[in-house]
Amino acid sequence: MNDVITLGEAMIVFNPGMTGPLKFVNTFEKKVGGAELNLAVGCSRLGLKTGYMTRLGKDEFGKHIHNFARGEGIDVSQIDEIEGYPTSLNFKEIMEGGSVRTFYYRDKSPTLTLTAEDLDESYIRNAKILHLTGIYPAIDDRNIAVIEKAIALAKKHDVKISFDPNIRLRMWSKDKAKTVISKLLPHVDILLTGDEEMEIVMGERDPKKIIEKAIELGISYIAVKQGDKGSVGYYHGETIEASPVKAAKVVDTVGAGDGFNAGVLYGFLNGWTLAKTMHFANTIGSMVVGVIGDNEGLPYYEEVQQRLGEVERIER
Repeated sequence: MNDVITLGEAMIVFNPGMTGPLKFVNTFEKKVGGAELNLAVGCSRLGLKTGYMTRLGKDEFGKHIHNFARGEGIDVSQIDEIEGYPTSLNFKEIMEGGSVRTFYYRDKSPTLTLTAEDLDESYIRNAKILHLTGIYPAIDDRNIAVIEKAIALAKKHDVKISFDPNIRLRMWSKDKAKTVISKLLPHVDILLTGDEEMEIVMGERDPKKIIEKAIELGISYIAVKQGDKGSVGYYHGETIEASPVKAAKVVDTVGAGDGFNAGVLYGFLNGWTLAKTMHFANTIGSMVVGVIGDNEGLPYYEEVQQRLGEVERIER
């Protein structure tokens, strides 16, 4: 049985060889990315059993992603490579202060060949958590039916639904994002969201008001990410304001939210207190921003322990 499975689109990410506007960058380094895959990587490195459902292009980039996921210990039995559909690409622009812009090339995504009927019910049944994001339905309207079917199958077998809105306004409008995500939220068990995203969906940016509205929707576990302000969590009637963990240096903010999510799911599955879970998740987020790359900074469990001072790190 997998602890966490996820459904989404993986991409080849081209990281710039220098900081500054993309139009002046001449060299790039090939990496692997995609929010759902990052989450699976983050969970796997912490020691959870993870699986990933997707379609890739039957090309060199698709093979690279497939091998990368396998190498991270992720169950790749639900990954297919499709002829005639190019693997999606993402070029990143990184400014000197660590801020990032992304430029997508994901038309004719291989994931468009995945239909609701293609979902393996037994695979979803044999998981503890199904993690989803708002990115997958933003790729194409056809994916909305797929994500709705995945949710229905998970609910049928009492599999928890974890959801990160992960709103990408380069992919859809605020109105469209609000409409689609609002329909999904009542089915969510674990909400992992940024305060800015909930301002779009709920019209609220105050974490406590976000939590109130989420509770009304029937969501039982809520974590609101606030970047360098920390996070706010809710579970079993308890609300925790978790202080931020200062990053040694911010060089790339991409993947920090996915790392935070992995930390929350780890704490949830291990029955940790809300306070311990939120601090653990904040710590992971602070570690990720210190490394360039979508998932290169996602830590292994022992590395988080070292950062928390729970185990001694011996340098030499």
